[in-house]
Amino acid sequence: FDQPGYEGYMSNRVVTVATLLKDAGYHTYMAGKWHLGKAKDSLPAARGFERSIALMESGADNWEQKTYLPMYDFVHFYEGFEETTLPDDFYSTDYYVDRIKEYIGKDRGDGKPFFAYVSLQAQHYPLHAPKKYIDEYMGAYDVGWDEIRAKRYARQVEKGLMPSGLKPRPIAGAQDWKSLSDEERRVRSKQMAVYAGMLEAVDANVGRFIAYLEEIGEADNTMILIVSDNGADNNEQDKAFPEWYAKNFDMSYEAMGLKGSYANYGPGWAGVSDTPLNLFKGSASEGGMRVPLIMHYPARLQRGVTTNAFTYVGDITPTLLELAGVPAHQGSHGERKVHEITGKSIVGLLQGETKQAHEPDDAVAYELAGSAAVFRGDYKLLRNNPPFGDKKWRLYRYTTDPLELDDLTKSEPKLFAKMTAAYKNYAKEVSLIEVPDDYNPLTQLQKNVERNQGKEQTKKVPVLD
Repeated sequence: FDQPGYEGYMSNRVVTVATLLKDAGYHTYMAGKWHLGKAKDSLPAARGFERSIALMESGADNWEQKTYLPMYDFVHFYEGFEETTLPDDFYSTDYYVDRIKEYIGKDRGDGKPFFAYVSLQAQHYPLHAPKKYIDEYMGAYDVGWDEIRAKRYARQVEKGLMPSGLKPRPIAGAQDWKSLSDEERRVRSKQMAVYAGMLEAVDANVGRFIAYLEEIGEADNTMILIVSDNGADNNEQDKAFPEWYAKNFDMSYEAMGLKGSYANYGPGWAGVSDTPLNLFKGSASEGGMRVPLIMHYPARLQRGVTTNAFTYVGDITPTLLELAGVPAHQGSHGERKVHEITGKSIVGLLQGETKQAHEPDDAVAYELAGSAAVFRGDYKLLRNNPPFGDKKWRLYRYTTDPLELDDLTKSEPKLFAKMTAAYKNYAKEVSLIEVPDDYNPLTQLQKNVERNQGKEQTKKVPVLD
């Protein structure tokens, strides 16, 4: 669409937090997935990052410079403004942390603070991990997703992360573990072992980065924020395009997770990752949207505090700016008009000064590919498009009903009307385009790739309904 917000790249109507921090005297570094445009004025180097190594596409192989989707033949990496290639010993998580440490080290000693954005490819498929980490989890998931999910929920309750007494829905699209053959269970168990090994590699690298901060004397004075971009992904691309994956990857059990292989983990294990929530990435249900946010800042934040207060991704930028002592802009940057920062700082919440970041009457709306939600106080208005839902609006008290089981549409008609009106206001404010009835996400993905990469750099693949 030739309409603001649908360009397929981050437009100049947005000023990044990196730009604001750089203006305030910070060094700014970026390593990892960008996927916000590959034109020269869309690169990280043009959007506030002093040093950067960035993947342009939605994802890539974790062991080499290789595509993971049949829609295009290759992937681009840029260092600054120059396209570059990856080293032979590349493993994505190790490499991105190495580069960030390198960038910080180059500027040590000049007295300036730094902002480092590490956008890992993990845990996005293809699932890849060093063999030593995979081996740690071999056999750990042989009991299947239902039993692992039940045990995980019990631990969440024990740690105060979820309320007790919930009865999770069956995992959408997952087969009964006992109905699988021995070979199917063996393969599925290893898929999750690879996923866990991949996450273990992330954890090891977070530890390695913290050790580096301790080494340079900045551990206590650095705020570390870890957040996921969405819920777990149930997609199995190798089943949609089996011939392409068989031709381009080693799909054997023995190779799974190693260089040259391809793996994802399907709806069963995605349901475990989203325990005890419903549905997955791409839906507006809690399983698609609710993610952990971990913040570590010894100089300013109390250790070991958890909160269930509602916060939204838009709250991260004003929070970082407040902690850095940098004023948030009011819709302009220099002489250029830009989008206002609409989120709320959660510093008061984190420091125990307030119990909530958003007022009870604040409405926060969201839409992606037709699935949508509005959060207001304890309530959530929800609509899921196929394949996750039927396009109908439903109302839940999500703070006590995070599984979205008890539809309050009929019992709370006035609230339903208010929240429906809030969504309409949001749609008008952002010039939202509702998807057509025949919308197919794979077809749209193909169109997006053609538009953003150039038709001569892509290839048509059959789309499965």
